[in-house]
Amino acid sequence: MINFRKGNKDQFSKLDPDATFEERAVVIRRNLAEVFGSKNLSFLIGSGCSSYVEDGEELGIPTMGPLAREFQSNFPTAFDFPEDDAYITFEQKSTLKEKLGIDLEHPDFRKNIERMMEVLMTAHQFCTASDKKDAQSALPVVEAVIAGVKKFILKKCADGEFAHGDETVVSLYRRFYLSLATRSRGLSPPWVFTTNYDLFNERAMDRSSIPYSNGFSGTVERRFNPSTYRRALAEQLDISSKRWAAVDGYIHFCKLHGSLNWTEEERGLFPIRESAEKLDPIQDRVMIYPTPSKQTASFGSPYSDMFREFQRQIVQDQSVLLAMGFSFGDEHINNIIFQGLTLPSFRLIVFLNPDDGSNRVVGELASLGDPRIWFIWGEDEETGKKAHYFCNLVQDLMPTGADQKEDRAIGEVLKKLLSKQQGDHDVE
Repeated sequence: MINFRKGNKDQFSKLDPDATFEERAVVIRRNLAEVFGSKNLSFLIGSGCSSYVEDGEELGIPTMGPLAREFQSNFPTAFDFPEDDAYITFEQKSTLKEKLGIDLEHPDFRKNIERMMEVLMTAHQFCTASDKKDAQSALPVVEAVIAGVKKFILKKCADGEFAHGDETVVSLYRRFYLSLATRSRGLSPPWVFTTNYDLFNERAMDRSSIPYSNGFSGTVERRFNPSTYRRALAEQLDISSKRWAAVDGYIHFCKLHGSLNWTEEERGLFPIRESAEKLDPIQDRVMIYPTPSKQTASFGSPYSDMFREFQRQIVQDQSVLLAMGFSFGDEHINNIIFQGLTLPSFRLIVFLNPDDGSNRVVGELASLGDPRIWFIWGEDEETGKKAHYFCNLVQDLMPTGADQKEDRAIGEVLKKLLSKQQGDHDVE
């Protein structure tokens, strides 16, 4: 069943228990339409938004669990196994187990690739500091395995059905961004923050001719300059009187963990460069990989600049954050969201099941019973649609121009009613 809860209050309590998916979707759209009129609107897009499975085939990028299982399925099983394209050789796998007791096929690693990276990074620190011969000789192997995991993640983000003509995921992102264009003129541009490395967001906005700022400036050499986030895009309305107005549909876009098309160069004042060309797979990228040191890595530039923008946006007056495809597994991001919840005017809208005992942070947020925290989730029995999936969110739950127009009309009528004298009974 589709669920919509504000704090502890069920927003479908007045509906018939047998209400259809569309009837429930109308209620959600109207509430989100009101949210879209907020002074400061932000979105947090996680890895779940870039994953799309159809008939058992992944058309986007797998999330952490499937990613870990696929990585283990590529392990060589013998010394004579063809290893030209392998991310990890059989010899490396054996060396880790023999000298450090690390079994890369451990069941825990099959569930989450971040857990594997956590062990490997700890092993790297141990081997670097140890004076034992076994540890020292294992250090190059540990480094090679870490490089192999990074290469695998990079390949999965850059190569898939979406890189060979399939437009499914990009189309979903396009629909998402086009829905943001329904916001009223005069409101501040929305902010979209993402922990994903992929280029779905950029391609969607480029193909839809949506103007956006991603922190980079330049043409031939686009380099990261955080001051671009303080700039506005305006159009001249009247040449004679020099009247200007902000361009509608403008979006601020931040990739909190970096991107697969960012590289770092040692020349120039701004070393982080955005490339439009396909980069060498061996070349390192400016990306925070899924490791336990993510929080420490976020302190460096350019991540610190983008996290500063994230925090600044969250703690503003009348700020709303919609978290989509995000599982609250990043402590450094959670801490900023928790700061926002200390402000009375902040609202958090989460597309996740708050009653799922496997997610501790989401469970704690739900236990607060705070009406400023909304949860939308569940599966419709008849259609099979899941409200917390990105595809159904953008296709069925995101407000349209008609939804917002209706919401504004209702607001205007209410204002007129409230402005009347208390004893005036002429207004119906």
